[in-house]
Amino acid sequence: MLQSKFLTENDLSDFGFRKLGKNVRISEDVRIYGPENISIGDNVRIHDFATLSAVNGFINIGSYIIITRGCNLSGTFGITMHDFSSMAANTVVYSGSDDYSGRYMTGQLLPKEYTNVIGGPVVIGRHVIIGSASTIIGKVEIAEGCSIGAMSLVIKDTDPWGIYVGIPAKRVKDRQRDLLELEKKFLEEKFLKENKR
Repeated sequence: MLQSKFLTENDLSDFGFRKLGKNVRISEDVRIYGPENISIGDNVRIHDFATLSAVNGFINIGSYIIITRGCNLSGTFGITMHDFSSMAANTVVYSGSDDYSGRYMTGQLLPKEYTNVIGGPVVIGRHVIIGSASTIIGKVEIAEGCSIGAMSLVIKDTDPWGIYVGIPAKRVKDRQRDLLELEKKFLEEKFLKENKR
């Protein structure tokens, strides 16, 4: 049986991240490009076969975040994940993409004067949960508290605390906010534990 192996704190400090928080666990099977443009908060997990690419642009990952197996984040124009957000398996986030209009050639091997990269920043708000195999293409903001159904395509901003599904994703109903009370309780208990030491 194969099991994931996570890089040690020493391994991670050698990567040269712009910022690296505490209690960060990244699988040794993750691919990271441009670590100097990647910031990671506290209590973050990034699972097997995920790819974080920020050679151009940036990726900012907050605290208490899980990026699961096979996710791909391309931060050409910037990706920001706020605290308590999560991403299920095989989700793809493109802040920049080739121009498919036919006015330009496509492909990374061509000189820049023949291609055009379009898109914009992707912002994933607090308490956003993104279902597996979803695709997010910037410029787009997924507002606080949204839930994105599996295999959805997000290409437009969302309004807070909605459940969105489909291609393209549409709001189908409101999402409950009870978890905000749980967050408050969690943070209070964490604060008390840390100050007992």
